[in-house]
Amino acid sequence: MPLHSISDLPADTLGFRATGLVSAEDYRAVLDPAIAHAVDAGRPVNLVYVLGDDFDRYSLGAIWEDVRLEAIPHGAWGRLALVTDHEVLGEAVHLLSFMFPGQLRIFRGRDEGAAIAWVSGGEA
Repeated sequence: MPLHSISDLPADTLGFRATGLVSAEDYRAVLDPAIAHAVDAGRPVNLVYVLGDDFDRYSLGAIWEDVRLEAIPHGAWGRLALVTDHEVLGEAVHLLSFMFPGQLRIFRGRDEGAAIAWVSGGEA
């Protein structure tokens, strides 16, 4: 599956690594249940999302699933870190960052550890 959970993260921190072609089914099988679990438990959604060198693209269905995340109450979001060296994607997210609920930061691939520290409540 092109969307993988990142293990060994601090408590109340979700992490995912995207590889290859990410589809709507990847969202429904991996990302959506984890976010729903955090929301249902009343925890802020603190998320590290890594787009590594082996990430190819999103399907149209995955883009739609991304838009559907807007339905999550804005107060449920905590910190969101995008970790990527894909400059076009990083710039696009930066330009649209005013639309994201919670706090958003973009980190370079080599700074994944700093992104995890920041999302889990530390400073990076």
